[in-house]
Amino acid sequence: MYIKLIRNQPQGTAITGRLVINGRYFCNTLERVGYQIPALCYPVRVTHSPKFKRLLPIVQNVPQRSGIRFHRGTKPQHSTGCILLPDLETENKFTNLLLDTQKHEEIILEVIDFRPGTEYGYNTPCPPELQKP
Repeated sequence: MYIKLIRNQPQGTAITGRLVINGRYFCNTLERVGYQIPALCYPVRVTHSPKFKRLLPIVQNVPQRSGIRFHRGTKPQHSTGCILLPDLETENKFTNLLLDTQKHEEIILEVIDFRPGTEYGYNTPCPPELQKP
């Protein structure tokens, strides 16, 4: 599975974005300015979160960070690096989709930063072997 997080231009303390799964829009996202992870490619797995006491997707291999998860949240202050999903229904749908997927294929997240003057931003390209349709 290939997931893209396409970030918009920061507004105040918030960075909104779009989550696209295998080329199809899934949901909007929210991150906190100054806490966002670098625009790179990362493997993602669903594991039990001791903090949230439930299964949640975790972004792996983030440079000098750990515990970066996808979870629900409506304000930038709800995150210190995690990628926020709009509500519990979306969080559950996303978690279950990834949980089913990880049984038979790798899940890759590509984070794409906003770049002024472009509609969709730019990215630090993922290695070709990680780029999947």
